[in-house]
Amino acid sequence: MGDKKSILSKEQALAIREQFPTPFYIYDEKAIRENARRLREAFAWNPGFKEFFAVKATPNPFLLKILKEEGCGTDCSSMTELMLSQALGFGEGEIMFSSNDTPPEEFAKAREVQAIINLDDLTHVECLAQAAGVPEIVCCRYNPGGDFSISNNIMDHPGDAKYGMTKAQIKEAYRKLMTLGAKEFGIHSFLASNTVTNAYYPALARILFELAVELKEETGAEIRFINLSGGVGIAYRPDQPENDIDEIGEGVRKAYEEVLVPAGMGNVAIYTELGRFMLAPYGQLVTTAIHEKHIYKEYIGVDACAVNLMRPAMYGAYHHITVLGKENAPHDHVYDVTGSLCENNDKFAIDRALPEIAMGDLLVIHDAGAHGYAMGYNYNGKLKCAELLLKEDGSVQMIRRAETPKDYFATFDFCDILKDMKY
Repeated sequence: MGDKKSILSKEQALAIREQFPTPFYIYDEKAIRENARRLREAFAWNPGFKEFFAVKATPNPFLLKILKEEGCGTDCSSMTELMLSQALGFGEGEIMFSSNDTPPEEFAKAREVQAIINLDDLTHVECLAQAAGVPEIVCCRYNPGGDFSISNNIMDHPGDAKYGMTKAQIKEAYRKLMTLGAKEFGIHSFLASNTVTNAYYPALARILFELAVELKEETGAEIRFINLSGGVGIAYRPDQPENDIDEIGEGVRKAYEEVLVPAGMGNVAIYTELGRFMLAPYGQLVTTAIHEKHIYKEYIGVDACAVNLMRPAMYGAYHHITVLGKENAPHDHVYDVTGSLCENNDKFAIDRALPEIAMGDLLVIHDAGAHGYAMGYNYNGKLKCAELLLKEDGSVQMIRRAETPKDYFATFDFCDILKDMKY
């Protein structure tokens, strides 16, 4: 198996650890900007193209600001994500609001910040109308049901997903929305997660393009944009082939010209809502080996745990691990790499071949820049770590401080029960 490149050298990481104790996240500003530009270039054939970064993947204002500077908007699914986008100056046409089981007050907030609202369910039409009124531009989310496959390879099972409307429901929604004042429409769909195939977006695009033509013909709706949502994944394993965003963009362009252009819909904008693809490879979790255990298996305990990165515990997800300074050493030891939670699934790796690890060694857990810190929690009273940014000039900036016990107990500040707590 090959290896992945660490953002930091051992010397850099040791120097940073003097100021910011491990565990910590580190993000690569230069790589983030370059990736955003590659995406934009891959879809440059579509004048209206825009990426709406999925805030839930990495809700850090410093990183969102970088993406804003690179022309991205935000994809929000909650009140606080809308508030964060508003605070950072994302305005009209720069925020998509895609939620489900949506409280009326969140529709009202979305209208306030001039977000493009994406309705997940037919019943949301009336809810939106009552809560905030129907805007002139509105989007609906489509679920085709059944299984979604590419070349006989099943990618996912939309029929089991809670998201989106049937084709009949989306037609009814469009008609109702037009009577309530909507003038232009969008179509949105998300059929598979973390696909590592260049065929996913083009296949999804063709489904949505054909739906757009049908919707326009049957309802008379003016389709302004089609949002391909997320689902373009990354190669978590070093031996996996990576997605080629240029090939993906070209595949979508071909479907566009074959389906939309002949239907007189060559002015439809293409939107994306990528999270993992935008940031996952450019964020890493750095942790220190603090314990070794020799029983029926060999264990290396680190000072990070599932609180800091829960994907391996939650999904059994693979994240590659590099032992800094030992990149070229033989991987001749087999370890479970564990955290300290009182849960046996708190493991970053199981039966992983790695170089011999000594106490104090720095381990880099790769591809943690999306759905990493964001999914953290405080089980066992564990505190979330700091986030750092490796800036383009080589300096390191703290972009979120580590939590303290005071943060953990802050929700009891309404009473005196913990008034004598010493932090």
